[in-house]
Amino acid sequence: MKRIIILAAVLLGFVVSANAQKRIEIAELPEAAQEFLKKYFSYTSVDIVEKDAEHGEKGYEVKLKDGTEVEFWKDGSYREVDGGKKPIPTAFIPKPVKEYVAKNYPNEKITHIDYGHKDLDVDLTNNIDLEFTKEGKIIKKK
Repeated sequence: MKRIIILAAVLLGFVVSANAQKRIEIAELPEAAQEFLKKYFSYTSVDIVEKDAEHGEKGYEVKLKDGTEVEFWKDGSYREVDGGKKPIPTAFIPKPVKEYVAKNYPNEKITHIDYGHKDLDVDLTNNIDLEFTKEGKIIKKK
């Protein structure tokens, strides 16, 4: 009986995770997301596009050939850009954030930016994690 319950739980987990992300074509992304990718990531190509229902928020996740991952809100505006250990383009990052990083960490590059519900999280090449208000005012360094 215990095995049946465990098996049922595992199967339910697969069903839920399969519904959480569904592969789609790039043309199915909102126009704003397509334009963002063309404008800032034209140097690489798209590998995988998924419609994502993570945390109950419908949006999109795009994995690029260079390893960068970009997440979009359902309206197509970007939510997160993660370059892993490598720098990401910064033209779309708020000016106060770029200025703060340039002034206080002149030898470092931004590798990750994430818009939360209340703040903006930025990671640098030296593994420092910075937290800003959405307006670009520094909150804390980790």
